[in-house]
Amino acid sequence: MTGTADQDGAPSPAVSRGRRGRRGSSRSHALEQRPFRQRRNPYAPTEAVTPDQLEAIHEASLEVLETIGIDFINDEALAILKAAGADVVAGSKRVRLDRSLVMDALASAPSRFTLHARNPAHNLHFGDDSVVWSGVASAPNCTDAPRGRRPGSQEDFRDFVKLSQVFNVIDLNGGYPVEPVDLHASVRHLDCIHDFATMTDKAFHIYSLGRERNLDGMEIARIALGLDEAAFARTPCTISIINSSSPLRLDTPMLQGIIEMARRGQPIVLTPFTLAGAMAPVTVAGALVQQNAEALAGLAFAQMVAPGAPVVYGGFTSNVDMKSGAPAFGTPEGMKAALVGGQLARRYRLPYRSSAVCAANSPDAQGAWETVFSLWGALMGGANYVKHAAGWLEGGLTASFEKFVMDVDLLQMLDAFMEPLDTSPEALAVNAIRDVGPGGHFFGTAHTQARYKTAFYAPLISDWRNFESWTEAGGPSAFDKAQGVLAQALGEYETPPMDPAIVEELADFVARRKAEGGAPTDF
Repeated sequence: MTGTADQDGAPSPAVSRGRRGRRGSSRSHALEQRPFRQRRNPYAPTEAVTPDQLEAIHEASLEVLETIGIDFINDEALAILKAAGADVVAGSKRVRLDRSLVMDALASAPSRFTLHARNPAHNLHFGDDSVVWSGVASAPNCTDAPRGRRPGSQEDFRDFVKLSQVFNVIDLNGGYPVEPVDLHASVRHLDCIHDFATMTDKAFHIYSLGRERNLDGMEIARIALGLDEAAFARTPCTISIINSSSPLRLDTPMLQGIIEMARRGQPIVLTPFTLAGAMAPVTVAGALVQQNAEALAGLAFAQMVAPGAPVVYGGFTSNVDMKSGAPAFGTPEGMKAALVGGQLARRYRLPYRSSAVCAANSPDAQGAWETVFSLWGALMGGANYVKHAAGWLEGGLTASFEKFVMDVDLLQMLDAFMEPLDTSPEALAVNAIRDVGPGGHFFGTAHTQARYKTAFYAPLISDWRNFESWTEAGGPSAFDKAQGVLAQALGEYETPPMDPAIVEELADFVARRKAEGGAPTDF
């Protein structure tokens, strides 16, 4: 089995450093967490535009597909599209898609599916009113207080993976939290996906960066779940993000990902990366038209490959700072786009993906308010899958260990917020009100004493003491407290059990593929 000794639960160097961290880091009790659950959003999605406005965006998107078209930069994809009746412009990669062809293809896409984990208790529902959260993904750098900002390593990658397993509110390993650049790119996917499969018992994402990585990732998922080929094709158990190359292009690695995933019944999340003013029109409406056109083209193509293949409509539209050109996240424009993206996904009866992102350079007030704004837009937009929900910094350039913990606290608060309100006779508490009567208090009543430990959300980070008791404890900031929770979470990590025969089969597969050279690094 690949890996180091710290995979079996012994403290890694990062744990030891964290335990010698700043004030507020000492905790003797087990982490207080909400249990893992199949989360549902009880609140009706916000309708940001009228039905007529939504239809105008839809019709404009179809006009783009019919009259401008999309470049599909892959010969196999072009052949599939031509066989399905698309207009492949002679001598080019440009494809024009008739609106009836697009809508007929989309009709075969399922409106819901279950993503299976090797621990069935961690299976995830996509669609309807479900909400799934995953942490930061694809950051080239990471940061923590002891060591500062640095390129990602395998040690850092594994520490983030441990956090995803320990924290119940993180549902899915949604991509490499940080790129372990000390692993060669040709075999990096083998080590990383092997770690997902063995260090956690939750479902995981594989990258669509060329056919070989898709095939390797799916094979690791199949082995980890103990499935034969036929059962694997019937069982969604790994997921991949497909990003269009905006504006109006799908490149070979992404198209190969759609083809391979769809053929084996594994879900893709088609997510255009449309930043208004840069890769998309500067108006939010125009950026949404382009987002929708690119999404519909990729989603329809997946159905042309394999009718009924599970897919997710992804939205990642925000804007740029027009003074610097830098991406901006957690903005009013991004929130509007998240709400309308949800309306579009519901129009096509598809699960919807959004993100919880920020452009802050440190886990400060800016990072908090931009993350909350992104999360609120995603949840009120009816998102079923919220990606980058913990640890994202610098517009995705850095994964922060402390912010990961802070965001987990935020997610747990939202998890409690989404629990339906209890209006049973006991919860309505008329008898308790009668017992106290006018002018009393409820601290000592039997009704309160029976419920005081479970009545309210217990925070990991938020500190609700008054100023005097807070200063007596050393006045720890949220950042200080996050370091203590981080060290404790890493210390509490335990490798979930796995059948030794599967462990051996996974190790043999990874070793064989490494000996064969892994995957190509040029596209």
